[in-house]
Amino acid sequence: MSQGKKVGFYTLGCKMNFSETSTIAREFEAGGFCRARRGEPADIYVVNSCSVTEHADKKCRNLVRRLIRENPRALVAVTGCYAQLRPRELASIEGVDLVVGNGDKGSLFERIASMRSKGETVVHGCEADELTSFFAAFSTGDRTRSFLKVQDGCDYRCSYCTIPLARGASRNLPIADLVAEAERIAAGGRREIVLTGINTGDFGKTTGERFVDLLRALDGVRGIDRYRISSIEPNLLSDEVNAFTAASEKFQPHFHIPIQSGCDRILGLMRRRYNTTKFAEMEGWNAESDAANLLSGLGIKEDLHYMYMKDLSGKQKVRVLLARALFGQPDNLLLDEPTNDLDLETVSWLENYLSNFEHTVLVVSHDRHFLDSVCTHTVDIDFGKLQLFAGNYSFWY
Repeated sequence: MSQGKKVGFYTLGCKMNFSETSTIAREFEAGGFCRARRGEPADIYVVNSCSVTEHADKKCRNLVRRLIRENPRALVAVTGCYAQLRPRELASIEGVDLVVGNGDKGSLFERIASMRSKGETVVHGCEADELTSFFAAFSTGDRTRSFLKVQDGCDYRCSYCTIPLARGASRNLPIADLVAEAERIAAGGRREIVLTGINTGDFGKTTGERFVDLLRALDGVRGIDRYRISSIEPNLLSDEVNAFTAASEKFQPHFHIPIQSGCDRILGLMRRRYNTTKFAEMEGWNAESDAANLLSGLGIKEDLHYMYMKDLSGKQKVRVLLARALFGQPDNLLLDEPTNDLDLETVSWLENYLSNFEHTVLVVSHDRHFLDSVCTHTVDIDFGKLQLFAGNYSFWY
């Protein structure tokens, strides 16, 4: 396939899929292809699929059919977990040219570049026990932070989960290779990295290394100011990892720790490797209690705590959004046009709340009265230069 053609990339699912799509996109760009903007017609479409739920499969099929309908001459390739688990299902969609499972994801660029035109659907797949290679990946260009893939696959056999079949056994790159990847990210100007994987805390199965040693090594990479750890299982969050992240200036002391059920019987039937006692030992229940207290303190009645956002009124939504922003106890609170579509009563409440907020509030707004009520300083932006002046909006303008 000739160079200079436009390629559109679509990612469904997890952060790791996002890192892999970004890496594939860089291969295309290095090979002389142009990356199409979101929604822009392209000569080639690459869809990196998810298959965590039946809804994810349906979402992928709908996306693929829409791309084919909008541009029937484009070459369409589908990879990812759906392509690994049910390749023939995707291949049966008229207009799909290439289906590549996770085992061959790293060869996607070469396979597409060698194709001359649309034709018979080609499928490249393998069985789960053949998923042994590691496709090194990290994201660039799309966001200010980079997602670095440190682990792939899962050895857990939870009763409801297809991930071991879609991703294979737990495996990883050596620590030295991942440090080199982080250095490449730093050289590209990124300052924040999110460590991601299928079962991130299970790092080390193929190299005999420890997750905490990976953290220590990455902590020494120059140019990276901040690290975050994506979802990690409660049974894999060791005291040593906790102690290290608490002491590190770069690793953020925040973990996303999942619990699939609050019932030990259900967790047992799921074959999860933790129970509610383990979660309680980590003070996991406190988060729900803290969130409830915060919502109540902002005037959201208890009977509203479990409602969907779409069912709340505007005055209720702004309080919930404020609670979400305050949950992490931030030192700085940034609000972008906070009074849009609010009634006067709610605006007055927000003004009063922010006037008594003990930390720094940064407000971007066209509401002059609101700015006068809550702001004590004004920032002027002139050709990229920031200047701070004491006094509210009316004082200066």
